[in-house]
Amino acid sequence: MRPIQMEDVVIGQYKSHTKGGVSYPGYTDDKTVPKDSLTPTFAAAALFIDNARWDGVPFLMKAGKALHTRRAEIRVQFRHVPGNLYNRNTTGCDLDKATNELVIRVQPDEAIYLKINNKVPGLGMRLDRSNLNLLYSARYSKEIPDAYERLLLDAIEGERRLFIRSDELDAAWSLFTPLLKEIEEKKRIPEYYPYGSRGPVGAHYLAAKHKVQWGDVSLDQ
Repeated sequence: MRPIQMEDVVIGQYKSHTKGGVSYPGYTDDKTVPKDSLTPTFAAAALFIDNARWDGVPFLMKAGKALHTRRAEIRVQFRHVPGNLYNRNTTGCDLDKATNELVIRVQPDEAIYLKINNKVPGLGMRLDRSNLNLLYSARYSKEIPDAYERLLLDAIEGERRLFIRSDELDAAWSLFTPLLKEIEEKKRIPEYYPYGSRGPVGAHYLAAKHKVQWGDVSLDQ
């Protein structure tokens, strides 16, 4: 794993926001938080693995508080092939934005689905966007346990398959500790974002820099 560079990291802190006549407090409005606190409540980063298989493939991660939705998922966005045979005038969708994508949604509404561009049936040449969807709640009638329910049960039974190993934990801290130290020493100011928004604008520039899209800005989720 390549050391994380500061230019590939965006940190943010949520601020107060009023929507629909309701006021939502900012992070520093909490009485237990210093007014001049620079503690991030949001982070996005681009990571890279320097080997033959993953050369040039960006791994974008983000997490934050007080965002517009609560979601945990993994999205694999497939690259466009060189040379687009179909122009925008004949397809009905912008293929430069409509990327084939595999989505693994952990919560809420657990699902695995593949977003693909397919030809609309008929004599014309028109493409559309479709989902090949495995929505767990629709496929299985039984109640799906919450993630922490499963982990607590595994902990009681001594089952370790879903828990991170100590060497994995060491590797993660060795990767992020230099970055965290640099942020703290340089007193980097987080980018402020409204409570209930999609996060800092800088996170969208980070995604655009690496030619990918965050899933929460898609027209169809």
